[in-house]
Amino acid sequence: MKSFELYEPKNVQEALVVLKTHGNKARALAGGSDLVAGVMKDWVEGTGMPMPDALVDLSTIPQLKGIKADARGITIGAMTTLTDIIENKEVIARIPLLKDAAHSVASQLIRNYGTLGGNLNQRPRCWFFRGKDFDCFKKGGDFCYSVSGDNRYHAIIGGEGCYIVHPSDTATALLALNASAKIAGPAGERTVAFDNLFVGPGVNILAENVLKPEELMTEIFIPNPAPGTRQAWTKLKNRQVYDFAVCAVATAFTVENGTWKDGRIVMGGVAPVPYRALVVENAIKGKDIKAAIKQASAAIRTVARPMSMNAYKVDIAANMLERTILAGLA
Repeated sequence: MKSFELYEPKNVQEALVVLKTHGNKARALAGGSDLVAGVMKDWVEGTGMPMPDALVDLSTIPQLKGIKADARGITIGAMTTLTDIIENKEVIARIPLLKDAAHSVASQLIRNYGTLGGNLNQRPRCWFFRGKDFDCFKKGGDFCYSVSGDNRYHAIIGGEGCYIVHPSDTATALLALNASAKIAGPAGERTVAFDNLFVGPGVNILAENVLKPEELMTEIFIPNPAPGTRQAWTKLKNRQVYDFAVCAVATAFTVENGTWKDGRIVMGGVAPVPYRALVVENAIKGKDIKAAIKQASAAIRTVARPMSMNAYKVDIAANMLERTILAGLA
């Protein structure tokens, strides 16, 4: 591993100064399971992704940790561990969807030090992007190797020249819960809804979200779901140990006399961003869920564009949509 300078700021402002000083040669360090044990250990770099010279350890900033619940909703510091989220009584009572998604991340050991902010902002796990010998679009190169290579786990929706899938389970759940993130930078703080937080390759092929190199995600806010909201989470993995999603579905919706009133359906493992399945939401809205769910779930086929080796994911997606929504209804 290349040597680097380690900074231990006492507050957010100190961290921002370091990030601004070093520009794109600095990286914020959360739990480190991806950045240190993955990107830097494996020398994942390219012209558009320089190897960092400086790491800013966010674990030394107390204000970035903790869970606060009030009458409006729940606020979670970006450096809060996944285990703390899973075990929090307010999270379990109000937003069990996030608890279930966080519990499906990696292993118990990794959840003990892996953070919410780190999970949301981790880089994609495409084996071409992570491979030292592939100078792909995502690293600033001029080719997407998944187009003609092994693309069995790649995107079936929204590739646009780069067919990564977003790796974060918590991002999928939080988008379904209509969450927002607070981002701090040299110009001050801004709040970004999860609907606008993630960017696909058609917008910026070198990034997965709107954070700038000199900015930090400091906290996530989840508003209280409407009374009676049904929540459900399903994740399919290639291995029944810790693994990333082949496909995942998160949903939060309200029902009236068995009819879909309002809600969100979000998919993970199928697109470069957590994918809000509006085509399915529109197909089920105002209809008896049990009677219409199969046809509504099949609407995902109208937006899917599978590659040479991953058409199987389209069938899985349709089946998992149906299964998850029915689970929420039960």
